[in-house]
Amino acid sequence: MPKENVIAIIDVGKTNKKLFLFDQHYQMLYEQSAQLVEAVDGEGDTCENLENLRTLVFNFLREVFLKKEFEIKAVNFSTYGASFVYIGAHGLPVAPLYNYLKPYPETLHQQFYQTYGGEEAVSLQTSSPVLGSLNSGLQLYRLKYEKPALFQQINYALHLPQ
Repeated sequence: MPKENVIAIIDVGKTNKKLFLFDQHYQMLYEQSAQLVEAVDGEGDTCENLENLRTLVFNFLREVFLKKEFEIKAVNFSTYGASFVYIGAHGLPVAPLYNYLKPYPETLHQQFYQTYGGEEAVSLQTSSPVLGSLNSGLQLYRLKYEKPALFQQINYALHLPQ
């Protein structure tokens, strides 16, 4: 029996993680979902457990590779929000996957906008609304000033789907 060519979509939501398989006509042929227990970052705020997420993705794909009826031709990821994975010199994560809903410190908020011309000017120049941790750049700014030793370890800041 010939294998069905499929595209695997891994959808990483804040609550549910899902695997979908679609055929060439965009018909869903398979679906699986899981929920992971959240971790806690160094400040006690909830965050995604990167190791559990990595393991889940590999387990999703391993299960499909074992199915005789499917042939994966492509893999795509969709994920939630402004979530950075901070990668160090050896290609491994060096920090938690901080929650983009983590409250942004008011002192850093004021420091940033006073330094760069005010909320309205920055928003107009960058097309980025004032949304605290939902702004990826402000997440890096926060690490630079709150955790300079960690900031120095970061070689790449990649959004979660990358």
